[in-house]
Amino acid sequence: MSSTSIFDELESQVRSYCRNWPATFTTAAGSTLHAEDGRSYLDFFAGAGALNYGHNHPVLLEALIEYLRSGGIVHSLDMHTVAKREFLTTFRDRILAPRDLDYKVMFPGPTGTNSVESALKLARKVTGRQHILSFTNAFHGMTLGALSVTGNSMKRNGAGLPLTNSSKIPYDDYFSGATEDFLWLERVLSDSGSGVDKPAAIIVESVQGEGGLSAARPEWLRALSELCRAHEILLILDDVQAGCGRTGEFFSFEEAGIVPDIVCLSKSISGFGLSMALTLIRPELDQWEPGEHNGTFRGQNPSFVTGTAALNEFWSDGTFAQTVKERGNELHDGLARIAGGYEGAVVKGRGFLTGIKFPDTSAASRIAAASYERGLLVETSGPEDEVLKTMPALTITSDELRSGIDIIAAAADEVLGAPVAHLAAAK
Repeated sequence: MSSTSIFDELESQVRSYCRNWPATFTTAAGSTLHAEDGRSYLDFFAGAGALNYGHNHPVLLEALIEYLRSGGIVHSLDMHTVAKREFLTTFRDRILAPRDLDYKVMFPGPTGTNSVESALKLARKVTGRQHILSFTNAFHGMTLGALSVTGNSMKRNGAGLPLTNSSKIPYDDYFSGATEDFLWLERVLSDSGSGVDKPAAIIVESVQGEGGLSAARPEWLRALSELCRAHEILLILDDVQAGCGRTGEFFSFEEAGIVPDIVCLSKSISGFGLSMALTLIRPELDQWEPGEHNGTFRGQNPSFVTGTAALNEFWSDGTFAQTVKERGNELHDGLARIAGGYEGAVVKGRGFLTGIKFPDTSAASRIAAASYERGLLVETSGPEDEVLKTMPALTITSDELRSGIDIIAAAADEVLGAPVAHLAAAK
């Protein structure tokens, strides 16, 4: 009997990652996973962004083990616990206060889509309006509300019913600079005869992690923020994948200098891969009735413990952020060298959410498969999986980064042929 037969026998057809990476994994540390057949894999995936500090970081692991051994509360709904108090205090002192951000912190449930759902519900409640605007190629989650503001047709089709009360507008550079992005929207919002109802909110990602790694320019985000403010529309920033340091700063919108009305966080906010999500709300918008939005697993104290440890370990000053920026530049430069060898290939994204878009839409998937055979986990992104998406842990070393880039280069060579730059050098 195959060692993976139980998965085929009992697990739903909906599973996906294991189809591309069929190894059975056993242990992991830092940026390396080990499989039961003895092979090791370098991780350029980081749990889809849930493992920004790598696998089993020793500082976070020790804090978790110590807490569990102490008999500390594990599950608490929204009751007061010491672990939650320490997390909130640390989040205020390490993240909010240094950035002069004034937000109420909501624990909406364990996942990013829970955070998005709570943000959409609150925007509608506060404004009394129903419609939400989102962007082309956006991805905000798999529950019905989040799907309604998601652009990917395959994901939307899984809903099984019409997804309403939402419209899509062009993301930055959707028209390749040929059309002023907000010209139409500004006009219809200002025209009482346009027949277009004012939306409750606009939800946006600074970097579209699943939508092809399109990264909004700071000036575009500022223009969006100003438009929302001028028309009293709430701005929701979905930082589930691009947040927690992935673009260099803790929040992906810091570079633009904007302050969204609502911010969605999840994935790496626990720091350890444990389930946790936050919804950050401007205080005047915190108009919930007690229990109006709740969930059984919004009080996961082990997540509070590792989240606190991560904030103290990595965000007590600017040292870690500077290192992430330096490593992010190394990643970008390495990918740019690969892209430079293939006509039409371009580097997309920001920081540690960066990849290569190939003109042949099948290339990224084939390069990812060839990389796996060489011992690297790397995925794809975009509506046609046309972007090879690299998302290493922020704690990866320069040597590991170079090794992963070398594997991608070799895989691209196998799939697409020797790069032009190498051929020119040989001549």
